[in-house]
Amino acid sequence: MNSKYENMKIIYNRSKIGWYWAPLFVSFWFLLFYLVVMPSFHRMPPLKTLQDEQQEPGQFIGERAESTLLKLTKIGPKVVGSAANEQVAVQLLLGEISDIIDGARTDLFDIQKDVQIASGNYLLWSMVNVYQSVQNVVVKVSPRNATSEATLLINSHFDSVPASSGAGDSGMMCVIMLEVLRVITKYETPLTYSLVFLFNGAEENPLQGSHAFITQHPWAKNVKAVVNLDSAGSGGREILFQSGPDHPWLMKYYGKHIEHPFASTIGEELFQAGFIPSETDYRIFRDFGKIPGLDMAQVLNGYVYHTKYDRFNIIPRRTYQLTGDNLLSLIKALGNAPELEDPAKYAEGHMIFFDVLGWFFIYYPESVGVIINICVCVLVLVTIVVYIWSMASNTGMFRRRIFAKFGILAALQLCGVCLSLGLVISIAFFLDGVGLSMSWFSQTWMIFGLYFCPMFFGLGILPAIYFSRTKEHGLPLGYGIQLLMHSHCLILTVITILMISFNIRSAFILLICIGFYTISVLINMATCAHKTNFLWLIPHCILQILPFLFYAYCCYAFYVVFAPMQGRESSSNPELLIGLYTALFCLLLSPFLVPLLCLFRKSKTIISLFGICTLIFIILAATPVGFPYVEKTAVQRFFSVHTTRTFHNGDAASSVNHTDSGYYVMPVDRHPKSVDSILFENTDYTKANRSDCETEIMCGFPIYSTRWVKAVPNGYWVPGPEPNKDYLPSLRIISKESTSETNIIFTLEVSGPDHTSIFIEPLADAKLVDWTFTREPLEKNLPPPHYVYWSYALDPTPLRFNLEFEHENADWSGTTFRIAIMGHRIHDDMFIEEDYREFLAKFPPWAHVNSWIGSYTSWQL
Repeated sequence: MNSKYENMKIIYNRSKIGWYWAPLFVSFWFLLFYLVVMPSFHRMPPLKTLQDEQQEPGQFIGERAESTLLKLTKIGPKVVGSAANEQVAVQLLLGEISDIIDGARTDLFDIQKDVQIASGNYLLWSMVNVYQSVQNVVVKVSPRNATSEATLLINSHFDSVPASSGAGDSGMMCVIMLEVLRVITKYETPLTYSLVFLFNGAEENPLQGSHAFITQHPWAKNVKAVVNLDSAGSGGREILFQSGPDHPWLMKYYGKHIEHPFASTIGEELFQAGFIPSETDYRIFRDFGKIPGLDMAQVLNGYVYHTKYDRFNIIPRRTYQLTGDNLLSLIKALGNAPELEDPAKYAEGHMIFFDVLGWFFIYYPESVGVIINICVCVLVLVTIVVYIWSMASNTGMFRRRIFAKFGILAALQLCGVCLSLGLVISIAFFLDGVGLSMSWFSQTWMIFGLYFCPMFFGLGILPAIYFSRTKEHGLPLGYGIQLLMHSHCLILTVITILMISFNIRSAFILLICIGFYTISVLINMATCAHKTNFLWLIPHCILQILPFLFYAYCCYAFYVVFAPMQGRESSSNPELLIGLYTALFCLLLSPFLVPLLCLFRKSKTIISLFGICTLIFIILAATPVGFPYVEKTAVQRFFSVHTTRTFHNGDAASSVNHTDSGYYVMPVDRHPKSVDSILFENTDYTKANRSDCETEIMCGFPIYSTRWVKAVPNGYWVPGPEPNKDYLPSLRIISKESTSETNIIFTLEVSGPDHTSIFIEPLADAKLVDWTFTREPLEKNLPPPHYVYWSYALDPTPLRFNLEFEHENADWSGTTFRIAIMGHRIHDDMFIEEDYREFLAKFPPWAHVNSWIGSYTSWQL
């Protein structure tokens, strides 16, 4: 009679499934993705028309918002300082607001409108942001019976970047605000607190209109919370990027009243960690107003963000209804929230939140999350120990031998994790190093072969080899695979414990996979299904469906949001971000599915196919198939400025040292040399050397924003004819006064176009100790050159300011500082010369060039 152990060895040979079932197993998960995940992500309600309003009064009417956006986008680009933004757009908004007031229930609501014109300055990043006479259109709705002055602020912006009509960013949010305002005031809407709708006229400048309102407008003092609306794409579902901070009650209202949720703690932590190359007005309200809020933005089709392709006709029509329904419900709820009276009383920490495929929304306090995480981790550890302990009686093996096998399999799994991560990181560095990065930019399906396949291969090949070599003297195959998955569950549990100790709220993402896996193990133990060859697979696979759907949904959402954003980032390797994020989600889910391939015959061959697939996709990345850019739908971004330059000497007469003109070109993404062969081979254009970098601030380049500062190493100068030289900036020295032996004050006046960059760099041992602007950069000892960005909307009065320098000694001979002024005429298209248009025409169709006229002038004073 055979022993239990001998019987288990015999059973091993019957525990394999025919290899031909493997494609069906893999296809099942693919079908779940395409039939459930993708439709869930893109699910939106039908657009309600004006006819529907008669049947359902008090509802958001998407068709009306759509028609208003059409009128707004017909204005064209709305750049701060342009007539389109300061006159036409403002008047259109005022007209729409007047129509809303005419149809409002003025017996229930007191409605006031205001056009704010404001000036100020503050530190943004490392730049002093100086604004002059920028405009905001503001509407305040107060219930007639209001007993409180507490106010909810709803903000978005109507200005746009150059060359873009701003349909998605953020004209759409403005027209949705108008329709929400109309619905609330037209009907008998219960409202306890006042609402302020801020139509921000200077967000792209950047973030000037919000600062003007929250620091200067009389209505701002009563604002207790804000709902900020923006866009990083063109329509689609709006994602909640940030909440609070430290005001979980806001998330409770979001969870209860948003009809189509799209939010995650992961997105919030990624945004706050700087992974998203963007910033919103939410930061201004938080930092300068000290008010909590919700920061929401649409993210679909981020390829057109800040380009001329951000147009009315590409926005999905159902977007209006989806966002409108969400905002109307949310604003009604917050407008009656008792917490709005004194939000500080409810500042209790952070929330953990996430939506499940847009079907429903889960949220709970961080403290509750810690308790749940710890409980699940303890349950996992106990379950694994009990499972291994009971295995001895089922297999006839000594417990110490089973624990030894578990240790071997845990080490094997750890090696598989390291191998798969090593493959992904190696591929990321290789593709970036040989200039093949971003092959997935316009074709995200490339990510599957480049990063998913090596993860599947690395996680599966070592176990497949091990089980094939130990089948005569090891555990039964089913037990071995279960122990392998136990070991990965243990690894994830340890990582979860570490994340808990570092207060990382995104630890919930690991909890989902280990929690569902542990439930399947408990079910199998309770039913004794884990003793059989295949019955244990039924609970296991069923309980892996929801985690698979959730992780696949998170992955897809990540690619929708982040893949287009890599076209706006040049300083980091985009392959690493995409590869490591893919690896993260593979490590959460695939180790509970990939080992199941070892149950099929020819498992090593099956798993090796993923490795072969990886090689095929790497080859594809080197072919035209892997070219990142597509005309109109996924373009490469460039900035170009037709510039005249003048460098002055440091003598008493400030004589001219050098003058020239040409085209400054600044690539935005990871491929700065992609058009070199087109622009400079067999043409009359040449790329100048960078000798000016040794003597001039910013290499003598006409910098427009702080993002351009970071991209200076990628920018280049192309000599060319002079541009139109009207409205060049000028510098006047009003006075030069010594206040002590070691201190001197310069009073300067700068005039010029409505967008001007000023850089100030002390020379020798001089130090800038005071100036007219905010002292924050001086107090923080930010390194020179000091950057002042100045723009104006209505009032072109020259900018007058003081600079106080300090010397270590009383010798003031020679020059004290260098100053460079860069003027930008970003909405004067009519003055662009024909030769510049010819240069721009040389760029390929898949390149989007944002271009204008500018100047660079430097002095040594």
